[in-house]
Amino acid sequence: MNETGSMFSHIECTSCKKIYSKDEILKLCPEPECGKVLFPKYDLKIDKSRKYIDDLKNRKPNMWRYKEFLPVNYEENIVSLGEGYTPILNAKNLEIDLGIKKLLIKDESLNPTSSFKARGLSAAVSKAKELGIKKFSIPTAGNAGGALAAYTSKAGLESYVFMPKDAPLANKTEVKYFGAKLELIDGYINDAGKISMEVSADKNLFDVSTLKEPYRVEGKKTMGYEIAEQLNWELPDHIIYPTGGGTGIIGIWKAFKELTEIGMLNSKLPKMICVQADGCSPVVDAYLSGKKNAELFQNPKTIAAGMRVPIAVGDYLIIDSVNESNGTALKINDKEMVNGVKKMSSKEGIFCAPEGGSLVSATIKLVDSSFIKPHETVLLLNTGSGYKYLEELDNSI
Repeated sequence: MNETGSMFSHIECTSCKKIYSKDEILKLCPEPECGKVLFPKYDLKIDKSRKYIDDLKNRKPNMWRYKEFLPVNYEENIVSLGEGYTPILNAKNLEIDLGIKKLLIKDESLNPTSSFKARGLSAAVSKAKELGIKKFSIPTAGNAGGALAAYTSKAGLESYVFMPKDAPLANKTEVKYFGAKLELIDGYINDAGKISMEVSADKNLFDVSTLKEPYRVEGKKTMGYEIAEQLNWELPDHIIYPTGGGTGIIGIWKAFKELTEIGMLNSKLPKMICVQADGCSPVVDAYLSGKKNAELFQNPKTIAAGMRVPIAVGDYLIIDSVNESNGTALKINDKEMVNGVKKMSSKEGIFCAPEGGSLVSATIKLVDSSFIKPHETVLLLNTGSGYKYLEELDNSI
């Protein structure tokens, strides 16, 4: 078998710091009275030398170009549909509208299954395959379920998807066509999570819920590696991210800390800005109240299915990334999201999901409040495609 050269060395709890073997099949920290998120850790000995950076130029344009920093040991276990290495586009028209020097958009809608979820599920399914796991389950607001179904289909593995009945039609349809078993449930993603856990225990499935296993975050962190590489190792002043479960913003911050440790960055770290819907804002509310953990958000309602997450198991890690970077967090309402979709679409030709639209409106607010200065560089992470929300967006015009 062909080794990837992965520097994956062990697994560590993000809270109690207990260390576990990289060969164990783990979900959350099994330590009594802990149960927090686990992170893969790496023996970061790569030299900053130009040799490694030059070597990247000869690799395939997908997220597995960073294989040394990913947890899969053998290339035969990688399950890939070409995810990653999405473009960073210069939003010159929006720059003028918003009055800032440089506005960039990383367009994750160009991933397989049309969202950033492809990265996380590629990593999770690949590592699970390496560990001998054959059957999976996932609770999802939409896109993650489609991505799991796609990657397990590619790998010849089995998956069960639990999704709220009011999830976007595109997500329900793609799951069926990918061959996964779909169960629609009353309630929200946290309700789907409870059912997923019950069925997983009964059928011996591996539940890949957001941050309840160690590997989805590793796929998401490749967004951070790409941002650094694509911008020639000079990071922007601000990164604005739409947040539901938070794996993306957590993963990007993890990537920047790893790159800092091996000395590959030529700039200071950006301020991380967390954006949530005002109809479902548990993490923003906790942050604004000075708390480390969020409370369950009651009766969540927003057009952005990916942001309709009433409680996030990694809430403390999202808040850490904001605090450690001297960033901030704010809420955007659905009308502002739709206006943001219109702006990004009509000005830049990117038909973004409502989550992406929230970033445009958030940028306007942050410029108006002077949190973002006119001379600074801002990068928006458009996490998905408006084509997944055709009914919802058509009804909002």
